[in-house]
Amino acid sequence: MDKVISQADCFVLARVKSVDADKGITINVIKTIGGEKVSGDIKVSGFYLLHLCSTSAGEGPEFHFKGIDSCYFFLKKNKGEQYAIATPTTGFAWVKNGIVAGTYRHSYHQARTTANVYEPTMQAIFNNYHNLPYDTKYINDFVTKNLATKPAGPTPDEMQNFYNQHIALECIYHLRLKGYEKQLAVFVKANYSFHAQASAARALIAYNTSQSKSELMGLVADKETSDFIKVIALWTLESYKPVELKTQLVALSKKASTEENGFGGDIMDSRVCTHMPTVKEAIDTLIKTI
Repeated sequence: MDKVISQADCFVLARVKSVDADKGITINVIKTIGGEKVSGDIKVSGFYLLHLCSTSAGEGPEFHFKGIDSCYFFLKKNKGEQYAIATPTTGFAWVKNGIVAGTYRHSYHQARTTANVYEPTMQAIFNNYHNLPYDTKYINDFVTKNLATKPAGPTPDEMQNFYNQHIALECIYHLRLKGYEKQLAVFVKANYSFHAQASAARALIAYNTSQSKSELMGLVADKETSDFIKVIALWTLESYKPVELKTQLVALSKKASTEENGFGGDIMDSRVCTHMPTVKEAIDTLIKTI
């Protein structure tokens, strides 16, 4: 989502008025939440981060908004007075029955929440990427409150806490929030919650400390940790430029997994183009940078 948000010109809430799967959609902007002010009816006719790894029977990228009424959009100026969304599967968050399907990490990993949470958290993230001020008190209160309880699992009785914690952790990542290293250590160790571990490993990008390095290296070395989370941990470590860990990383590389890694999902889903390296590839890439 980093590029989706940082490369957008504006963040809006709009109503979908008409849909042509091949040519685009017409939306009516209800309000601009961040960035360039937009109002009235506008045409969305392209994609600003589209990468095609394959096509099926000559079919191109399509706009899948049939049956959607209200929707949040990250928009980028296209040709003329028209706009583009990031891809056919990301850069927007539909609203149904008062619930927003928000993407803070990847559209495979959405958080269901209310507009009262989605708008201020995503506005903060958008504004931060565009060097604009945001409501720091709201964000810190939200993060502090939701990380004060134990990591929730994706079970019916914990779902709202699970989603709120996901959002809080991703806010730390996107906003590089300080003051939460102890809480993150708890979530990194929550091996019963894949999403908690994944977001916590990302959020540690804000904490280039010996403790964080130890937590992340622990994930990489742990045989029970999924390859997906190991790669995220390695990406965070790469941001530290940890020269002192090179010897350990070389040793880990010798036994690292070379199995295919990724989000899973249906082979016909266009999001399978999102590439995830194997653990060995991620380790070797990190070693080359230090």
